[in-house]
Amino acid sequence: MTARDVAESLYTAFANSDGGVLAGLLDRSFTARVSAGMPLGVGGAVPDPKTMLVNVWGAVSVEYDVAPYPEEFVEVDRERVIVFGAYRRTARSTGNHFEASFVHDLSVRDGKITSLVQVTDTKPWHDAL
Repeated sequence: MTARDVAESLYTAFANSDGGVLAGLLDRSFTARVSAGMPLGVGGAVPDPKTMLVNVWGAVSVEYDVAPYPEEFVEVDRERVIVFGAYRRTARSTGNHFEASFVHDLSVRDGKITSLVQVTDTKPWHDAL
C-alpha cells in the first residue's frame, strides 16, 4: 500500500465522517503539526494519535461541519505524499460557509500514517465563526 493509497483512505474517511477508520489509519507512533493560529487552540504540535483524534479533529468537528477535499497528490516516494486541497463546508454556530486551502505532508509506514503536517489558511476558519 503506497502513501497515496493511505492518503486516499484518510480523505474518504473524513468525507464519510468515519472516526473508526480515521483512528485505524493512525500509527501508534503518530505525531502531527497543525497550523499555528487555528481556532479553538488546536494549532501546534500533536504528540500522539489520541490527542489528534480527540483534541484536534474532535474539537474541530464540534464547531464545524467540515471535511478536507484533496485536489492534487504529489507522491514523494512510497512512504510520503504531499496533498493540496481545501477544507469546505460550514461553521455550525453561524451556518457561515467557508473554504480554506491546505497542504498536508503525510508520512506512512506499513499502511498507517506516522506523521501529518498541516498548513492551512486559518483566516477563513476564524471568519466562519
